[in-house]
Amino acid sequence: MKKEFAGLFVAGTDTEVGKTVVTAGIAAALRERGSDVGVWKPVQSGALAHEQTSDAFRLRAWSGVEDLCEEIAPLAFSAPLTPWLAAQAEGRTLALDEVVAGGHFLMAKHDWLLVEGAGGLAVPLTQTEMMIDLAVRLNLPLLLVARAGLGTINHTLLSVWYARSRGLEVAGVILNEAAPATATDQSIATNAAMIERYGNVSVWGVLPYMGGAFTQQQLAESVRAHVNVSPVESVLKKQTIKGEIQG
Repeated sequence: MKKEFAGLFVAGTDTEVGKTVVTAGIAAALRERGSDVGVWKPVQSGALAHEQTSDAFRLRAWSGVEDLCEEIAPLAFSAPLTPWLAAQAEGRTLALDEVVAGGHFLMAKHDWLLVEGAGGLAVPLTQTEMMIDLAVRLNLPLLLVARAGLGTINHTLLSVWYARSRGLEVAGVILNEAAPATATDQSIATNAAMIERYGNVSVWGVLPYMGGAFTQQQLAESVRAHVNVSPVESVLKKQTIKGEIQG
C-alpha cells in the first residue's frame, strides 16, 4: 500500500493490556505540544461507538480530539468477540478494503494518526485475514503495548518477532500496568531491560496503573512523567518528511 498518511499502529500482546489508555494518552501528550493527532479504532467489538464503555468513547474523552465516536470507530459491533465473529453475529461480513476505507476521513483530516488495533496481532479480522494484515496493509510502524508484570517478556518477544517476520517495523514498546501491581511481582523492575536486550527494541516507558476514573489531563500528565514521548514524535515526523520528499 502506498503511504498516504503518517501514523503508528498500536497493537497489544493480548486483549485488555491497555492499548486504549496508551493510545489516548500519547495523543493527548502530543496534542499538548501543538501537534494535530487523531485516533482511529478501525474495528471495535463489545460496544457500539457512542456507548460510554466503548474504546471509541474513551479514546475521544482521554485524547481530547473533537471527532465523533462514529468517526473514530466506523465499524463497531456489540458482541464481545473477535471482530470477524462480532460482525458475523450481526449478519455482517468484514473485508480488509472496507476496514481501510473506514479510516480515509481521519487520514485526510489529521497530520498524524494513532491507529489502535483490536486485541493482539493474531486476532481474526476477516474470514481470511488477521489484525496484523491490517497493520501490513496500512504500512505503519508498530507501537506494541504489553503488560508490565510477570510473563510479559515471552508475550512481547513473540509479538515483536511475529511483526518483523511480516516486514513490520517495531518502533517501540510501552509497558502498561493494566492492574495494580502485586508486592510479590519483582519482574516489573527488570522486564523492560530484558525486552530491550532480547528483542533489540526500545521500551519507551512503563505506565503505572491509573485506577478508577481519571481525566484527560491526568492521563497526559502520567504519560509525560513515565513515557518518553520524544521518540514517538520522531517516528511520526520522519514519516511526514519522507512523504513530503516522495511527493
